[in-house]
Amino acid sequence: MNAQSHAGAEIIRDPVCGMTVDPNAGKPTHEHAGHTYHFCAARCRDRFAAEPDAYIEAKDPVCGMTVNRATAAHMAKHAGERFYFCSSRCQEKFEAAPDSYLGDRPAPEPMPAGTQYTCPMDPEIVRDEPGDCPICGMALEPMTPSADAGPNPELVDFRRRLWIGAPLAAGVFVLEMGSHIGIPFHDWLGPTLHVWLQFLLATPVVVWLAQPFFKRGWSSIVNRSPNMWTLIALGTGAAYLFSLVGLLAPGVFPPSMLDQHGQAPVYFEAAAVILILVLVGQVMELSARERTGDAIRALLNLAPKTARRITDQGEADVPLEEVRAGDRLRVRPGESVPVDGAVAEGRSSVDESMITGEPVPVEKTGGDTVTGGTLNKTGSFVMTAENVGADTVLSRIVDMVAKAQRSRAPIQALADRVAGYFVPAVVAAALVAFAAWLVFGPSPALSYAVVAAVSVLIIACPCALGLATPMSIMVATGRGAQAGVLIRDAEALERFAKVDVLIVDKTGTLTEGKPTLTDIIASEGMDETELLSLVASLERGSEHPLAEAIVAGAEDRGASLSEAMDFEAVTGKGVSGTVQGRRVALGNRAMMSDLGIDPGGLAVTAEKLQGEGRTAMFVAVDGKAAGLVAVADRVKETTPAAIRALHEAGLRIVMATGDSRRTAEAVARDLGIDEVRADVSPEDKGALVEELRAQGLKVAMAGDGVNDAPALAAADVGIAMGTGADVAVESAGITLVKGDLTGIVRARTLAQATMANIRQNLFFAFVYNAAGVPIAAGVLYPMLGVLLSPIFAAAAMSLSSVSVIGNALRLRATKLDG
Repeated sequence: MNAQSHAGAEIIRDPVCGMTVDPNAGKPTHEHAGHTYHFCAARCRDRFAAEPDAYIEAKDPVCGMTVNRATAAHMAKHAGERFYFCSSRCQEKFEAAPDSYLGDRPAPEPMPAGTQYTCPMDPEIVRDEPGDCPICGMALEPMTPSADAGPNPELVDFRRRLWIGAPLAAGVFVLEMGSHIGIPFHDWLGPTLHVWLQFLLATPVVVWLAQPFFKRGWSSIVNRSPNMWTLIALGTGAAYLFSLVGLLAPGVFPPSMLDQHGQAPVYFEAAAVILILVLVGQVMELSARERTGDAIRALLNLAPKTARRITDQGEADVPLEEVRAGDRLRVRPGESVPVDGAVAEGRSSVDESMITGEPVPVEKTGGDTVTGGTLNKTGSFVMTAENVGADTVLSRIVDMVAKAQRSRAPIQALADRVAGYFVPAVVAAALVAFAAWLVFGPSPALSYAVVAAVSVLIIACPCALGLATPMSIMVATGRGAQAGVLIRDAEALERFAKVDVLIVDKTGTLTEGKPTLTDIIASEGMDETELLSLVASLERGSEHPLAEAIVAGAEDRGASLSEAMDFEAVTGKGVSGTVQGRRVALGNRAMMSDLGIDPGGLAVTAEKLQGEGRTAMFVAVDGKAAGLVAVADRVKETTPAAIRALHEAGLRIVMATGDSRRTAEAVARDLGIDEVRADVSPEDKGALVEELRAQGLKVAMAGDGVNDAPALAAADVGIAMGTGADVAVESAGITLVKGDLTGIVRARTLAQATMANIRQNLFFAFVYNAAGVPIAAGVLYPMLGVLLSPIFAAAAMSLSSVSVIGNALRLRATKLDG
């Protein structure tokens, strides 16, 4: 189909979600009524195919023209809904005042029942209904993430107020400052009309536009929680009221303050412009916080809206909410896996990068687990649903990231203590500046005193101080989620940046956690394949993990298996039985001794294998030593490089494992691990954590099993492998979705970058206020004749917040690998 041209570029949109689509990128397509429609994902294609007429055309809400959704050059999103426009002019008019074009449209979908709301800066505030935070005055936000939620309503409201208020404030500013740039508005309009026009333009800004600000300022006084809104309300309110008295009752001022026309000085432009600058800062802050939620929205959007369920009556697409554990679901090429489960039929490669951070697709065959939200690449398979709804990995990740973004780092306590004293101190400083100018200032002293006091109140607003830590935490937790590092709370992030020692479990953390057959050594006169066939046939009756490794290894090597008779397991020693009429025994040296069999030279070979970290087992056939088989839990491919990177990061590595010392030391030697604690119980691991902490060290523990949970909980920071037991994940402060040590490297890099970012933000905020307050109070006036205008004070205050926001957003580009 032909697409419209916009600014010289061809626009092709997904008619369902509105995203622009590259037609050459291999994305899903669908033919309808002779046209080819392009889609960003298979789920959008499926929604279109089910009801195409609902997605082909849209009505421009401004002019009423019909617009083709697939080729519309102009689109905007409002209250969770997409609107299409025939031209940029219609789009601009809509964005300036969307409510005026929506008429009696139904209200957006309400939040789910039971939704609670919290303050993004003060997460201890939790309410059952939306409203304002009693501490900082910010609008409360829903605690439950939602992929369908529209833009922040406070951001929409503030943008509308900015569109309307900015021209009014600009008009006041130009009227007042015109004489300073050579435009004599004062002479053209006359002194009276000149001041009254400023009043008429400024009053809507102060009374209507700034109404939320004054409401928050009043709440901060009533709730005895002074904050930035206290200072803004006091500063701009004082400037406006001073000007209003000067306009309506100039006679109350001393003659020295009146000009030749009998008018008192007014600061309508200061009040209006200050409020607009504050509003600009709020819009930028809210927009930045919207961007910090990109990670959550990206994760939420991974899950498809529907799933193709297979029943006795056939196949049909059903809403994801209707999928239940045990359902059989078909996943076709290009589709997202709907829920967690296991492959029942077929095979494919699945892109798990958005969950694990690893770009290489993973091959999936029968019995392999698949995770909801991951992307099926080439093949088609049928899966059995296991975890659905809030129990899926994706849902738990979203919940964990959302909670982490609302958590508070301990370093925030410093900023909170400072802010608690800061606002009263600023008010006191403003009063001192006012009194000093009133007593010692030149004529008109009262006017100078008002300017100095208002400047102090405005420039010292502690908004940058309040943003310093939360902005960094919100950005960092989102960045971590994109890299497969899930942060439970901000405290874990701060603590991990200070860790000295990392304790790691061996099985499942350093190694794959799945033993494999590595060696088959047959004695003279015995064929290796025959030996393996006898041993594997015997082990088919055992449920031991080593037995599973031997049987799997035999099947991979094509060894034939037979039935074993008279199977017997000897606790702590081995197994025996009859295979093909031959008496076979498999076990350790003690079992050979019990049977009266001398392993001979095989004993030396067994010691060598054990020194290489393998578990060696003797084989006896018909009462004679017949050979050895060895099994090992292979070290993960990523482990050696991760250990080197952790050493470079200054961490001391301690391995704590329940395996034998010989095997553990062999693994540690190969990997360059600093210290080994072998043959340890779960209680011993917890004691090891306490031992190291008693030495004044900061300790992190990484593990994946139930036996690691006590140590994970006892450590300063617990790190759980996401592939491990649920109890380990619940006991940890950091979870690695992929389950290998490279995630720890990423977490360490992220933690240190975040804490450095927070310190930079706090430095900006503290230094800014320390320098800004004296300048605003007029300390430079005696030497340089410089007195800071309230407008410049407001601009500087907004700039400090912008610097903190911009610095925090740099974390989104943090390189966590390499």
